[in-house]
Amino acid sequence: MASAISLTFPDGSKRDYPAGTTGLEVAESISKSLAKKAVAITLDGELTDLSDPVRDGRLEIVTRTDPRALELIRHDAAHVMAEAVQELFPGTQVTIGPVIENGFYYDFARNAPFTPEDLPVIEKKMKEIIARNKPFTKEVWSRDEARRVFTEKGEAYKVELIESIKSDEDLKIYRQGDWFDMCRGPHMASTGQIGTAFKLMKVAGAYWRGDSDNAMLTRIYGTAWADQADLDAYLHMLEEAEKRDHRRLGREMDLFHFQEEGPGVVFWHSKGWRMFQNLVAYMRRRLDRDYEEVNAPQILDKSLWETSGHWGWYQENMFAVKSAHAFTHPEDEAADNRIFALKPMNCPGHVQIFKHGLKSYRDLPIRLAEFGNVHRYEPSGALHGLMRVRAFTQDDAHIFCTEEQLEAEILKINDLMMSVYKDFGFEEVVVKLATRPEKRVGTDAMWDHAEEILKRALERMAREDNRIKTGINEGEGTFYGPKFEYTLRDAIGREWQCGTTQVDFNLPERFGAFYIGSDSEKKQPVMVHRAICGSLERFLGILIESHAGHMPLWFAPLQVVVATITSEADDYGASVAQKLRDAGLQVDTDFRNEKINYKVREHSLAKVPVIVVCGMREAEEQAVNIRRLGSRDQVSMTLADAIAQLVLEATPPDILRKDAEKAARAA
Repeated sequence: MASAISLTFPDGSKRDYPAGTTGLEVAESISKSLAKKAVAITLDGELTDLSDPVRDGRLEIVTRTDPRALELIRHDAAHVMAEAVQELFPGTQVTIGPVIENGFYYDFARNAPFTPEDLPVIEKKMKEIIARNKPFTKEVWSRDEARRVFTEKGEAYKVELIESIKSDEDLKIYRQGDWFDMCRGPHMASTGQIGTAFKLMKVAGAYWRGDSDNAMLTRIYGTAWADQADLDAYLHMLEEAEKRDHRRLGREMDLFHFQEEGPGVVFWHSKGWRMFQNLVAYMRRRLDRDYEEVNAPQILDKSLWETSGHWGWYQENMFAVKSAHAFTHPEDEAADNRIFALKPMNCPGHVQIFKHGLKSYRDLPIRLAEFGNVHRYEPSGALHGLMRVRAFTQDDAHIFCTEEQLEAEILKINDLMMSVYKDFGFEEVVVKLATRPEKRVGTDAMWDHAEEILKRALERMAREDNRIKTGINEGEGTFYGPKFEYTLRDAIGREWQCGTTQVDFNLPERFGAFYIGSDSEKKQPVMVHRAICGSLERFLGILIESHAGHMPLWFAPLQVVVATITSEADDYGASVAQKLRDAGLQVDTDFRNEKINYKVREHSLAKVPVIVVCGMREAEEQAVNIRRLGSRDQVSMTLADAIAQLVLEATPPDILRKDAEKAARAA
């Protein structure tokens, strides 16, 4: 029989196979041991079932230890959980069960909601099903057949899903023994390949299809991993994350709070506000001389947002306002009874500032920065401490430059970002290029050009800085241009997307922004949107959690507490505190009539980095005892040495660098 299919393998080799050959048969033709390890294949990068017939293309065998298999493990675990639930609780309807970050969930319809006490029982049944090692088999049903079968089973939600699927789309059914479900796939070869490194985490309520007008379902969340070590590491990370929760630490450190009357907005206490202002001051110093700081209005007529495109693309996330004034004169009403929007971002305002006054090519690049307070609607259920709010401050900047200057500006931004992240303790950074989304403005030629510049810059950034790992986020760009997304890894391994660099050829055109070129003709500038921290509130939340509240001395809102052992040492303690304050440190005192161990425990709970202990011996010797947060040791030193050491530690790293550069130049 003549060969009909040509396959290319990862090593570049090629083989021909008869039409109808499955992925499993290809694996067996390479190695029997490989076929036993295989769980799926990729064909031209698309993950598919081992049992699928292959076609011409690039094929790769996916084994269970391949990172790409993790999604399959979680997907299959969701199906097994659904089978376990229906075995244990007859009459329960299954709805949808997708893979999510670090795990999976399934929504169930049942008269009595599930409780946390049900989870160990379901887990035990899941392990029984996995041990049966039944094969996953795929069938394709007609819509009528699927509708009939699920109606007979009493699965009303599945019937509704069938009605919503396009008429020309196949309905795939996956079986695992006698149990089956409608699913797009793919799946591994059998339930046994899931393994036992999984855990059901919690139950929650969820409206059918996310609509509060629909029935409330019960959602069961689970996590699944390739092996027990990975599961244990993940559960340990969750324990650590709970200890580091910035909302709890915010209370213990007396930094901020939230309340019902202001959903999604922060009530900053004095220590928290001091830390916030420390971050702003640091960023201002980093922008000095390169950027001009500006401030755009908080509310602007909706016509400006219509011109920018945000009213059409982003309106559901914006807050609109009108005057509550009762107009008595028609001319006042015509002029003032308009719809305004609280700004969700700073860029349209910065374009207006750029446009004010004629600009020459000699003026470019112009870099405008703003610590702009912005408002964006987030559903109440999505709000989460400092991490997800409705009002926040962006360390936003917009660079107006020529196309010739664009790549250099992008690289300059990257250098600044990497330096800032290092100062705050983030050494591992992933930079991903987010490319054109399906819904966008501008021509394909414009997108091609912008993406090519960013790709070239990304390659150079990775080449020149080995801390940078790179990747592509296909289709995740903004509607007006591609962008870089900077993701930081914190102390317990979690990833946080913070900084962005976005190239925009559209907004200057929409607003008619221009500069006069060397040929005396009007030219349209390129606009680069840049944020380093992103949301200052969220960045502070990330810092609090990454450092577990134990902030570096230079950034701590309260750096030192001077505590006395006996009231006879209070006068000396007061003089120590004053000398520390005179040296520029943030200092509180604790002269209460309490035992020193009690005072130390209390201030350690509040995450004060340094406790300076003073007794009569210290007063006589003009010395102090230094106790560090997280250490049981104490160090005795002269007051002068203590001040010198603490002042050095409390000096921000950017100032230390400048001082070192000055000293080097002077030498």
